[in-house]
Amino acid sequence: MKKIVSVLSVATLSLSLLLAGCGGKTNEAAPSGNGQAPAAGGSSITTKIGMVTDVGGVNDNSFNQSAWEGLSKLKTDLKLTDEQVKYLQSTGDADYVPNLTQFVKDKWDLTWGIGFMMADSIKKVADENKDAKLAIIDAEVQAPNVESVLFKEQEGSFLVGVVAASMTKSNKVGFVGGVDIPVIKRFEAGFKAGVKAVKPDAKVITIYTGAFDKPDMGKSAASQIYGQGADIVFHAAGSTGDGVFNEAKDRKAKGENVWVIGVDKDQSLTFGDDVTLTSMVKRVDEAVYRVSKDLTEGKFEGGKTTLLGLKEDGVGLPETSKKNVPEDVLKKVEEFKTKIVNGEITVPDKPE
Repeated sequence: MKKIVSVLSVATLSLSLLLAGCGGKTNEAAPSGNGQAPAAGGSSITTKIGMVTDVGGVNDNSFNQSAWEGLSKLKTDLKLTDEQVKYLQSTGDADYVPNLTQFVKDKWDLTWGIGFMMADSIKKVADENKDAKLAIIDAEVQAPNVESVLFKEQEGSFLVGVVAASMTKSNKVGFVGGVDIPVIKRFEAGFKAGVKAVKPDAKVITIYTGAFDKPDMGKSAASQIYGQGADIVFHAAGSTGDGVFNEAKDRKAKGENVWVIGVDKDQSLTFGDDVTLTSMVKRVDEAVYRVSKDLTEGKFEGGKTTLLGLKEDGVGLPETSKKNVPEDVLKKVEEFKTKIVNGEITVPDKPE
């Protein structure tokens, strides 16, 4: 799993600080080389953990893939088998309840739902199966048998907004969102706030595509934004964002000096340093890993909601940022980060 530094200084996510109280296809291939076979001898652990993806799919280069990487690492570390860690892939919202129910009815010990859009389905399945244990990323579900994990996306997005404002040559930057839902609005809000904190007169061009799984729509949105003079685009659109990178690569090939800011994972590792300025990384992989590992140790906390931001190192910039972001800009980012962590700056979670 990739290491986040809190703007190049923090080594690991401190998920030990988690606050107390707080169908489809299965495992055809684990993304990014994960999901290795268990070590010889196997494991004495009999726990079975299932994961249901959102519509972006397990290879979305974003939060679904990050979640699966977390489970794949757990599988390797605990020497679990292919029959103990699996995913079901959703191609539409109609798949959510059937996929979740399949794991629950088959008596899997923990079932993950990945993404805000699965909240109602998790709630329905949890209420109808009170002995089941479920967990969800990016939504809070009020149920005694569900553990929820939320992130302060606006805080990490503020920092990449600082980078964008500091490095734009045209004084115009862009944001491409997927579906217009609260979690994506948090990305937009933080990004805009970070840009305005550095350059109040900078223009932020925003387009929502309405989809997390349509790269062609992402490419079209990026084309519109770059066409209006923006030179940096931040996306929070799942695999739709792949199209943003494709558009930037096409323009780079023609000599245009444009950049993309990635999301959820360090997307320079997928799309290259030549087009990725930096990424707003959130540690979905670590959150899924820790909650799942707690389950194997008998420490599942149903009814708990955990919120992870800059203070908890749940969001931040990857260390690869130093390849394209100058040292003075990274120093500025660190200064803003300190102010956010100390409470001197409260980042809005809704666009102003």
